[in-house]
Amino acid sequence: MPEGNPDVTESSESSNGYAPAVIEPKWQRYWEENRTFRAQRHAGREKAYVLDMFPYPSGAGLHVGHPEGYTATDIVCRFKRMRGIDVLHPMGWDAFGLPAEQHAIKTGTHPRTTTLKNIDNFRRQLKMLGFSYDWEREVDTTDPNYVRWTQWIFLQLFKKGLAFQQSDMPVNWCPALGTVLANDEIVDGKSEVGGFPVEKLKIRQWSLKITAYADRLLEGLEGLDWPETKVKQANWIGRSEGANVDFAVDGHPGRTVTVFTTRVDTLPGATYVVVAPEHPIAQHIATSENEAAVKAYIADAAKKSDLVRSDATREKTGVPTGAVAINPVNGDKVPIWVGDYVIGSYGTGAVMAVPAHDERDHAFAVKYKLPIIRVVAKPDGTEVDVAKEAYTDHGVVNADAVTRSKAPIDKGMPSDHARRQITSWLASQGKGQGKTTYKLRDWVFSRQRYWGEPFPIYFPVKTDGDPRVAGTKFEIDYSEPIPLDEAELPLLLPDLEDFKPGSDPAGPLARALDWRFFEKDGKWFARETNTMPQWAGSCWYFLRYVDPKNDAEPWTDEAYKAWMPVDLYVGGSEHAVLHLLYARFWHKVLFDLGLVKDEEPFKKLVHQGLILGTSYRYFTTADGKVLPGTTKVKRNDDPPSITLDDGTEVEEKWATEDQVEVKDNKFFHNDLGVEVVMVAEKMSKSRGNVVNPDDIVASHGADSLRLYEMFMGPLEAVKPWQTSGIEGVRRFLDRVWNVCTNVTDDAPDVETNRLVHKTIKKVTEDIEAMRFNTAISAMMILVRQLGALPKTSRESARQLALLVSPYAPHVAEELWERLGGTTTLAYEPWPAFDPALVKDDVVEIGVQVNGKARASIQLPVDADEAAAKAAALADARVQQFVEGKAVKKVIYVKGRILNLIVG
Repeated sequence: MPEGNPDVTESSESSNGYAPAVIEPKWQRYWEENRTFRAQRHAGREKAYVLDMFPYPSGAGLHVGHPEGYTATDIVCRFKRMRGIDVLHPMGWDAFGLPAEQHAIKTGTHPRTTTLKNIDNFRRQLKMLGFSYDWEREVDTTDPNYVRWTQWIFLQLFKKGLAFQQSDMPVNWCPALGTVLANDEIVDGKSEVGGFPVEKLKIRQWSLKITAYADRLLEGLEGLDWPETKVKQANWIGRSEGANVDFAVDGHPGRTVTVFTTRVDTLPGATYVVVAPEHPIAQHIATSENEAAVKAYIADAAKKSDLVRSDATREKTGVPTGAVAINPVNGDKVPIWVGDYVIGSYGTGAVMAVPAHDERDHAFAVKYKLPIIRVVAKPDGTEVDVAKEAYTDHGVVNADAVTRSKAPIDKGMPSDHARRQITSWLASQGKGQGKTTYKLRDWVFSRQRYWGEPFPIYFPVKTDGDPRVAGTKFEIDYSEPIPLDEAELPLLLPDLEDFKPGSDPAGPLARALDWRFFEKDGKWFARETNTMPQWAGSCWYFLRYVDPKNDAEPWTDEAYKAWMPVDLYVGGSEHAVLHLLYARFWHKVLFDLGLVKDEEPFKKLVHQGLILGTSYRYFTTADGKVLPGTTKVKRNDDPPSITLDDGTEVEEKWATEDQVEVKDNKFFHNDLGVEVVMVAEKMSKSRGNVVNPDDIVASHGADSLRLYEMFMGPLEAVKPWQTSGIEGVRRFLDRVWNVCTNVTDDAPDVETNRLVHKTIKKVTEDIEAMRFNTAISAMMILVRQLGALPKTSRESARQLALLVSPYAPHVAEELWERLGGTTTLAYEPWPAFDPALVKDDVVEIGVQVNGKARASIQLPVDADEAAAKAAALADARVQQFVEGKAVKKVIYVKGRILNLIVG
C-alpha cells in the first residue's frame, strides 16, 4: 500500500486529520504505478464500455462544468468493477480545430505545440480529479498514427462513392477565418470562434453522401436507449412524405418552379409562391420594375447563415419579382416572391404558400396584403375565420376547394384522401408526383484551414514547367481525384510559419508549394489543399480505443468483439445531433464494408445538464453612462443589438462575484455603485463566471468537488454553481472520516445494521439508475446515524468506505487501508444487502377523520384493518375528533393511510 507524505500540509486539511492534499496525490500515484484501471477482458465476465465524449483541449483548461459528466461515468465504472464486470473507460483528445489555429495566427506558435501543451494541462487536471481512466489507451486525433487511420477510413468512403466533390457548393464562408463553417458553428450570423461575419459563397467542396443513409439512420434510432435526442436526430433528418408540384412561370416558356409540399390537399388555396434567394430563376424572372430590389435582397441574404434565415422565431421577409406562376390545380395566376426564409439547399428551394392553412404563410400574407383563401374546414365541417388566424390541422375539403380544383375532390372529403386524389391527378397531368424528401443535406466535409487532417487525394496538373516555380503556368484538373496509396499513409501536414488563411478558398496549404506539388513518372500532380473538419476524428475514436496501439490496422476483430458496442455514452446535449449523427453514419458505412459487427455504436446515451456560472449584469451607453442591470431593454436579432425604449443602443456588461456586494437583498457593483442583476448562465471567460477546478481542489479536495457536482441535483438537470455549497459535502467527508477512524471490533447493533443494509440497497439501485444525488443523501443519513454512536463497528465502517468509494475514491482508499485493507478497494466486492434486514417491521401511516389529516401512527408492517383502527382510536390526537360519534366507515390502504368516516 502507498505511503503518504507527512510533510505536506494544506488549508484543505481538517482538524481531525483528514488531509485531501496528502491523501489524494498518494492514491493517484498508487493507481498509476499499479496500472489499477487497465482494461482487461476475462473469460466468462460481463463487459461494460463506458465512454465520455472526449474534449477539445482548449488553452483555458477545464472549468467546474466539465467534470460533471466525467464524475458520473467514473462512479458507474468503479461500481461495475466492484461487481466483477470488465470495464473499458478511456480518455483522449479531439485536438484539431479552429481555436488552436487562431492562436497560431496571433502568436506564431505552431498549433501542434499549443495542442500538446493544452493536452498536458487537461490530462493533469483529469488525473487530479481521480478519474479511473485507462490512460494507456489515450488517443489524440492529431497524432500521426491516428491521422493515418482517419485518412484510411476516408479512402474507404471515397472508394464506395460516398465522398465526392461539388464544384459550386453554396456554403457559409467566413472571410476573417478563411474557411467554410457548418450551421452549428455560427451564432447570430457570426462565427462561433471569434464572432466574425459569415456570408454565402459558392466554392468547390468535398461532401459525404450521408443522405444515402437517411432512412437507415432513422430506423436505427428505434432500438436505442437514448433520451429526447432521438427526436432531435429524427427532426434533423426530417423525413417528409408529400408531393412535388410544378408551377409554370407565366410568360417564360420552359421555366417551372417546382415546390415540395406535405399538404397538397391545400393546393387549391395556394395564393403565392416563394423562391429562395439562391434559386436559379430568382434573378432571371424579375420584371424591370422589380429587378433592382430583387438583386439587393439577394445580396443581403448572402450575408446571412442558413441557421439565421431558417429561425422560426424570426420575422419572415421577401420581395416580389413581378413574375407570376400558374397554379396547376386550377389555373390561377399567383405572384412569385423571393424570401430568405426559404433555403436553396432544402427541398426544391421553393415553397407554395397557403396562408389560410400555414401560420408562417398567414403572417407573410397579412404583412404584404396577399390573398387568403380557405379550402379546409374542421373535421365536423365547421369553418374557421382564417382572416384572423390560419387553420393548420387536418380536416375536410370545403366547397371553395372543390370549385377551385380540377382534381376530383368532393366537399367533406378528409384531408388524407384529398392528398391522394390531388397527387394522383397531378401525376396524370404531368404536373407533379408523390415524393419523399429529407431535411438532411449531404455533409460538407472540407475546410480551407491548416490545422486539420489533409485529404489523401491528389489531382493531375497540366503545366509547361515546374509549378513550384514562380511564374509557371499550370492548371489543376479537379475532375480527376486520385486516392493516395494506403501504403503512403499518413499524409502529414507540412510545417508552415504563416498560418493565415487566404482571402480566397484555396487555404494556407496552397502556399506550401513543395508539399502541394510533386512529380511522379514524369507527370506533375497537386495535393488537395482543403483539410477535413474537426468532426472527422470524433467519428470513430470510440473504435480506436479498443485497439489504440495497433500499427497494422485501426482495430482487430478480436478487440472489437471484446468491447464494442459502447454500453454507456455520456456527454453534453449540444452534441445531440451532428456528432452523433456523423458517428452513426461512419459506423454504418464501416458495417456495410464488414469492418464492424454492429450497425449502431452507442447503446445507451445520457446527457448531463449544464452547470451554470453566476455573473452580474449592468449596461453602459456609448458615452460611458452606466445603467442598472434592471433597466428595461429590447434585444434585437437582425442585426444583433440591445436598445432602450427610445432606440438608444447600449452594451451589456458583466461583473464577477468578487466585484459585487449585497445590500437589502439586492446586488450592487462595488466600484460603480449601480444595481446589478444576478444571472446564471453557461460558463465563459467573457462573462467572468468561470470557476477553475484547480482552485476548488486546492481549498476543498477533489473528492469534495466530485461529491458536490453529483449532489447538486439530477445528472440531466441544469444547475447553478455555488462555491459556498461545497462546504456541506466537505463537512460530510469530515464526518465519514470521523466515523471510519473511530471504530470498534464489536458487531453493530440491530438498528444500525438495518440502516447500513438499507443504505447499501438504496445506493446500489441509485447508481444503477444514475440517480447519484439521492444516493449521496442516503449515505448522509447513514453517516449521521453512525456519528451519533460512541464508536462505529469496523464492519459498518468498511461497508461505508466501499459505498463512498465510487464518489470519493481517494478518502475511501485511505480509510480502507486504515480499516485493515491490504490492497486497493477498486476491485473489492461491492457490499450486498440482506433482504431480511431491509424489510421494515414497523410502518408509519397517516390517519384521517372525515378526510382531514389528524395524526400519524406507527403500526406493524402487516397490520390488518382492525388493528389499524384500534391503534388510531387509542391515539389522543384522533380521539378528540371522534369522541361521541359513531365510526360509520373505515377506509384502509395497508402501509399508507387510514380514513375514519364518523357522524
